[in-house]
Amino acid sequence: MMRPQQDEFAPYYDKYISLIGEDVLAVLAAQQQSFTDYIRRIPEAQADYAYAEGKWTVKQALGHIIDTERIMAYRALRVGRGDTTPLPGFEQDEYVALADLSQRSLASYADEFAAVRAANLFLFRSFDAATLTRRGTASEQPVSVRALLYIVAGHLEHHIRIFDERYFQ
Repeated sequence: MMRPQQDEFAPYYDKYISLIGEDVLAVLAAQQQSFTDYIRRIPEAQADYAYAEGKWTVKQALGHIIDTERIMAYRALRVGRGDTTPLPGFEQDEYVALADLSQRSLASYADEFAAVRAANLFLFRSFDAATLTRRGTASEQPVSVRALLYIVAGHLEHHIRIFDERYFQ
């Protein structure tokens, strides 16, 4: 699959898309196991740690990652099926604030991520070449299905870097 062109996504998402090479489906598949293992290696004692005042805890960041993956996959489904209805944005901080993420174990986040990614891989692998290039509107910006796949993969890579640099250095 070719990388998305600049006109297939809002400039904001370039920071995610630029982290991913050509074979996004291979990256998405590899991330399923590697990130599940990554979560399982986090000590439960660090689960409620935030690296600075006002920053998300590890559990909150994991909840955000999973929520964002679901939203981007939903967008890919809608656009991929030819739905031209503009899709609204979402307020990530409100999502995190309204979810009681601290009551769960890290193992439950690992299980949930693995399940969500497995379901999304079935969807993403079902898209043919024509579907991948379909375009829609999300958050008042143009977006293609293939850009959404790259965003899903790159968003996770972005957060792994934050975990490595700010939470677990």
